[in-house]
Amino acid sequence: MSSNRGVVYLGQSQVEVQAIPFPKLVNPLGQSAEHGVILKVLSTNICGSDQHMVRGRTTALAGLVLGHEITGEVLEVGRDVETLKKGDLVSVPFNVACGRCRTCKEQHTGVCLSVNPSRAGGAYGYVDMGGWIGGQAEYVMVPYADFNLLKFPDRDRAMEKIRDLTCLSDILPTGYHGAVTAGVGPGSTVYVAGAGPVGLAAAASARLLGAAVVIVGDVNPARLVHARKVGFETVDLSLDVSLADQIAAILGTPEVDSAIDAVGFEARGHGHAGSQGEAPATVLNSLMEITRAAGKIGIPGLYVTDDPGGVDKAAKSGALSLRFGLGWAKSHSFHTGQTPVMKYNRALMQAILWDRIHIADIVGVQVISLDEAPSGYAEFDAGVPKKFVIDPHRQLAKAA
Repeated sequence: MSSNRGVVYLGQSQVEVQAIPFPKLVNPLGQSAEHGVILKVLSTNICGSDQHMVRGRTTALAGLVLGHEITGEVLEVGRDVETLKKGDLVSVPFNVACGRCRTCKEQHTGVCLSVNPSRAGGAYGYVDMGGWIGGQAEYVMVPYADFNLLKFPDRDRAMEKIRDLTCLSDILPTGYHGAVTAGVGPGSTVYVAGAGPVGLAAAASARLLGAAVVIVGDVNPARLVHARKVGFETVDLSLDVSLADQIAAILGTPEVDSAIDAVGFEARGHGHAGSQGEAPATVLNSLMEITRAAGKIGIPGLYVTDDPGGVDKAAKSGALSLRFGLGWAKSHSFHTGQTPVMKYNRALMQAILWDRIHIADIVGVQVISLDEAPSGYAEFDAGVPKKFVIDPHRQLAKAA
């Protein structure tokens, strides 16, 4: 077996399914990785973070094989792997982590110190994250498999829930992390900026954690319709009505206990009229305005160190005009960074298997073939309320 195909980034707004090398048990430096496995990809999702690269908003180079949201079947096992065997179905955290360094041992797997020579933290198929080959492909290699992989306990039950379980690799733990770090608990009032898949996953997570009211804001009317359909309150940020006033109309007060930024650096006109213009700090500034004193703000939305398409010189280097004095005066807590997926994925798997959360319906999962990936990218970029899940071997279609 030597053939493989994957989704390759060619340049701004261009992706293509191409023949790529079949994976080997070696790391990006060409060193042996017998601690890894080769997976037959069962499902692999298109993420908003991928879209940032495809839009040309990062320093990603042409030729990058995309994809960090991977679920698969173990095809080949390295000789150092002890807890997995051929045929196991597994979820792959998007973080590449060694399990041995200080940060991994402290459960901060999003900033592993060993898997990326240039900075803390590694990921599959992503710019500046260690050179690990992406998983929007038919086959992929996963290193440190005993540590990284979450094995599903029952194959048949997993296939019945596979549309939900595919969300364990990133968006559901990411949304959950946003809610946890925002201090969501029983009876909380919560505002989520962004009605894309991560925002909806954060909203669903807040509900799972016991929030009394969850409000989702966006400028995209189709996404707001979907958010209301799956049970959340909404505010329309394209209106010439302040965010605080719209929240007050729902809650009777212009503040919430917890706020979550699921938008990131490509924010547009959050909070009032002007939604067509990009304003990278507007979400964070708005969240400081509407979060109560001593409240918490979770920030799972992506912010980058280099943005070639930034609106000004500061934005191009990741510098934002934040009203940090407001946050300081209100004694806010902020939590940023990549989600440590392994901190949450096992518990969230159980929540899915026992019908505590139906995340596929909430985020609008739509299964597509590998050849349909370029059109999936185009539709997602246009703002459709869907989460595109690629089915490289037509196994999800058979399961359905």
